[in-house]
This record gives sequence, structure tokens and C-alpha cells, in this order.
Amino acid sequence: MLVAGAAAAGSAVVAKWILVGRIRAGEHPLWSSFIWRNEVVDTFIEMVSAYWFARAASGTPALVWWLRALGARIGRGTWCESYWLPEADLVSLGRNSTVNRGCVVQTHLFHDRVMSLDTVTLEDGATMGPHGVILPQASIGSGGTVGPASLVMRGESVPASTYWMGNPVSPWSGPASPAAKPK
Repeated sequence: MLVAGAAAAGSAVVAKWILVGRIRAGEHPLWSSFIWRNEVVDTFIEMVSAYWFARAASGTPALVWWLRALGARIGRGTWCESYWLPEADLVSLGRNSTVNRGCVVQTHLFHDRVMSLDTVTLEDGATMGPHGVILPQASIGSGGTVGPASLVMRGESVPASTYWMGNPVSPWSGPASPAAKPK
């Protein structure tokens, strides 16, 4: 099973680098070659690597190593329980950051048949609660926390050392939350 998992993980990495290479922020028409090649890579990840490797490796250094091999920039001490980092090249997870189970670090959106790609950043010590979603051009500042099942909208910035939750996120009004509005 370990050998099959390693082969599955490796197949997605090889497919990614052969078919699409390094992914950069930008826009691509829906029917372009890039979209189709990117979908093939996504199929390797979702249909092969997820079943044989990523789900079993959730929360382990092996998952982080694999995501790095796909192009994600992941700092030392980062806890990652999600393989849903489409276009991993556009994801930056700072040191000691946390991406909990079921999170989606979304780096693309479609609008008017155009795929728009942009970066997502979690700075050092930032946390995405379980089943949270963060959209392109968004970031969570150092030590910032986004609660469970919360949505950080496109282009929003969660300030450092603040607590946010909801869909879309808003400052958590708990006793220790000096939160401000996202930029």
C-alpha cells in the first residue's frame, strides 16, 4: 500500500510538471489548452493521489512534502490536513501555519468563461479552521485565525493576530477579539 501511495503521489507530480509546469497568476479562456491540461492534472490529484495517498497522509510531513513537490511554498512547522490546494504554485503557507481538515485553499475562480488565477497567503502562525475556504487574492495575517466553515472572500485580508468567522468572514465578537474589517 505504501508503494502504491508513493506511485500515486508521484504520478500527480510528474503530470503537473510535464503538462502545465509552473503556474502563475493570470487569466485563461475557458476553452484554452491550459484549462484542459490543468484539468488532467486535477484528475490525477483527485482521482488517483487523493485515494491512494493524500487522505492517508493528511496531517503528516509526507503530505507537506508532496504539496511542495506540486509547487506550494510551505514553511517549517506547518500543519496541513487538506490536499485541496489547486494550482499549488500560487499557495504560500508561512511557518507554523495551520490548514485544518476539509479546507479549500482556492487559487482560481471562473467568471464569464475566463479562469482567473491568483495567490493565497497564510502568513506565519495563521490558521484556517476546519472546512474553511479562502479565495484568490486573499490572505490571513501572521497569527490570524479564521474559524470553522468560514469563507474568506476574494481579495480580503484578515489582519494579523485577529479572529474571524462566518460566511463571509467578519470579526469574531468573543472576549479576546480586537478585530478590524478586512481590506
